[in-house]
Amino acid sequence: MSNAVVTDKGYVFENTPGGAPIKAWTQGVPVDERAWDQLRNTARLPFVHKHVAAMPDVHWGFGATVGSVIPTSGAIVPAAVGVDIGCGMMAVRTSLGASDLPDDLSGLRNEIERSVPHGRTAGRGRDKGSWENPPASVVSDWRSLQGGLDAIVSRAPKLRRPANRAIRHLGTLGTGNHFIEICLDEDDAVWAMLHSGSRGIGNAIGRYYIELAKDDMRRFFINLPDKDLAYLVEGAGHFKDYVDAVSWAQDFARMNREAMMARVLRALREAVKPFEQTATAVNCHHNYVERENHFGKNVWVTRKGAVRARAGDLGIIPGSMGARSYIVAGKGNAESFHSCSHGAGRVMSRGEAKRTFTLQNHRDATAGVECRKDEGVIDETPGAYKDIDAVMQAQTSLVDVVHTLKQVVCVKG
Repeated sequence: MSNAVVTDKGYVFENTPGGAPIKAWTQGVPVDERAWDQLRNTARLPFVHKHVAAMPDVHWGFGATVGSVIPTSGAIVPAAVGVDIGCGMMAVRTSLGASDLPDDLSGLRNEIERSVPHGRTAGRGRDKGSWENPPASVVSDWRSLQGGLDAIVSRAPKLRRPANRAIRHLGTLGTGNHFIEICLDEDDAVWAMLHSGSRGIGNAIGRYYIELAKDDMRRFFINLPDKDLAYLVEGAGHFKDYVDAVSWAQDFARMNREAMMARVLRALREAVKPFEQTATAVNCHHNYVERENHFGKNVWVTRKGAVRARAGDLGIIPGSMGARSYIVAGKGNAESFHSCSHGAGRVMSRGEAKRTFTLQNHRDATAGVECRKDEGVIDETPGAYKDIDAVMQAQTSLVDVVHTLKQVVCVKG
């Protein structure tokens, strides 16, 4: 960082030559120089409003920096929104306590895995990640989504094939860093928490409009510092179609989490005992774009791995497998565009994690958690992520901690 300075407002400030400033809540956490380069490239886009904000979990990502908040006037960068449109978190507090859980949690984990498809769609058995015959509850939920998707496909016929499969993914987990967890809070209350997004249809929508944006750049001879920053201009071309499609995918993602949570809570009742759901329930995106007002102007705000944190907004900041997670309340910090981090943030790539950590390292790091302890999840081991405590310390001006959670069961795809 050539001209970055630490301010007394809790963030690092850097002027970007030829672009907007960067404000980064990264004190005390490592940030890869590649991520800074990505942030600078984004800040040089001519339609950035005021500045680019970076959260403490910021790290290099495909298309745009993960952990960035990009306010834009008159344009949206589809690759900044990404392909896991509407990815986010949901958490529910129950009336169960730690003493209600069995000593052996493997049965609870198995019940959740039987209840919610997880893993890769193309697999078989344990790895089958979609419904062969969607249950009645999924079919019912799908009715409210079908008409919107049909309208999207009518304007983008290439999306027909993934659209035909979309119902099979509603209420399913997926792979990668998506998970379902049973956690205990500071009072030993039992929580169910999960992380997932818009699955295959969101991926298809994202990729389709990313390519259209790149085609526009080539057609109009627009040279960018990074081709993945290709954008769609408001009022022209495919802009409205994209906004409609993204909005639909974000609705799908929210309903996907709700459908999964219903099945997780049912599994918890089957494996443990009946309980009540308390008033505390949170369902928030962290990969999305919305129209918001900041610094007196209506702009598009793209949160690429960031959670909206207006004053009083409840959000979820998960740690890695084996680490704490947090339910937070936003402080409405204007400088961050009312945002906070979406997790701990990777400190190394998946490939590097597989080369660095052994299976024994992973088992030691997840001791006390009923979860997969095989080579297939080494890239998700806690050491591949930043220290969640340092991440939380760096954003004390953005959020207050409401609950601290520690997982006891973790289901991965």
